[in-house]
Amino acid sequence: MKKMMGLAAVSVAIAAPTLAEDLAVVGSWSSLPLHKQYEAPFWGETLPAASGGNLNVSLTTHNQMNLGLGDIYPLLGQGVYDVAMTVADYAVSDAPELEGLDVPLLALTADEARAMVDAARPMVSDIYRDRFNSHVLAIAPYPPQVVFCNAEIAGLDDLAGKKIRASGRMTAKFLEALGAEGVNVSFSEVPGALQKGVVDCAVTGAGSGYSAGWWEVSTHLLPIPLGGWDSVVTAINMDKWNSLDAATQQLISVQIAAEFETPAWASAQDALVNDIACLTGNGDCPSGDARSMALVDVSDADFAKARDVLVSEVLPDWAERAGDDWAARWNASVGETVGVTIATN
Repeated sequence: MKKMMGLAAVSVAIAAPTLAEDLAVVGSWSSLPLHKQYEAPFWGETLPAASGGNLNVSLTTHNQMNLGLGDIYPLLGQGVYDVAMTVADYAVSDAPELEGLDVPLLALTADEARAMVDAARPMVSDIYRDRFNSHVLAIAPYPPQVVFCNAEIAGLDDLAGKKIRASGRMTAKFLEALGAEGVNVSFSEVPGALQKGVVDCAVTGAGSGYSAGWWEVSTHLLPIPLGGWDSVVTAINMDKWNSLDAATQQLISVQIAAEFETPAWASAQDALVNDIACLTGNGDCPSGDARSMALVDVSDADFAKARDVLVSEVLPDWAERAGDDWAARWNASVGETVGVTIATN
């Protein structure tokens, strides 16, 4: 009888459904297309539905929580919430090696940018594990980080001497190498800074600038990706990840790749074309009213000069900060993908 009761208990345990899991998720900027079109639908609807109700998601965003941008991933590592996503560049003060994920001007198309990200992903996974006690789930792009100016410019050389808000540390170093002054201004404060002359220009994604109304305080748009693609990393607290059963881990991994990461990348190139049309009136604007910023032509000479500055000054500067081991890993992964080698000691 005892043996029969024991077998019955085992049968019940095997047949029992997986217990529901609660996930506290902190998304990126709530006002921007990446969150509205991809993050919010995925975490709010797609993943819970795919789990058959076994994953209960509570979703907010870091700006709605008034989190300091540099605190987002450290707090994730401490378990303050379970999942977080934001621009990787916000975390480089804690992890300078992470700057190697989003290097300006090495990728001019979405396909090239994704190839870079795929090559960098093993490095990024190690960084998040060791620095932020977290597991990388996805890396998605904002559109290329272009230049908005509230001053007349005709090309790259005209940025020299101007005060420019950079989108990350490597971009700031790049601007300084061009003779500009990099200024630290948060995204939400940029319109006021442009209007008051605190900065002459600012770098962000074309769609982000359109959504945030930067066209109201800018006159010229330079569509050269001086800020890279502003990769957004989605990560889950490592302790939470390890507490999930293998089937749940597999479900999250498969769903986020197919239903969030891939669609976000697939729309990135068209988004840039559409966003430039929305900002300048050069083409149809699917997002609303087209604006009338002046579109500055980027010459082959501009690209050649920018690439030379990047390879000869900016990347060696990063290698010195990150260390030769990380530079060597970058050379063997991202560098091979884009045909660039950083000289190391």
